[in-house]
Amino acid sequence: MNNSQAKDENPLDRQRREIDAIDLQLLELLNARTRVVEEIGRIKERLTIPIYEPKREDAVMNNVLSHNSGPLDDAAVRRIFERIVDEMRSLQKVRLSASAEAASREQEE
Repeated sequence: MNNSQAKDENPLDRQRREIDAIDLQLLELLNARTRVVEEIGRIKERLTIPIYEPKREDAVMNNVLSHNSGPLDDAAVRRIFERIVDEMRSLQKVRLSASAEAASREQEE
């Protein structure tokens, strides 16, 4: 971008581009977290550990809330992470169900 383009740039457009870039970073991090959750699901399946572990979910929440320095308040952080954890738990359930169905089909063959 040359000097005249930088001067003509709308500050709102600049901020929106920054938000777009941050959104892509968040997406990358959420997908990285999902890959780890998928592996955890496989381990839980092998060890026959339930998907839902309230104590672990409490630990996740305590971890993020204890590191929250704002500007999001704790209630907002809690809502965001409750949603993330819920989606990850749903993913594990879907994967576990698919794995059980595949195992059942293999036994029938």
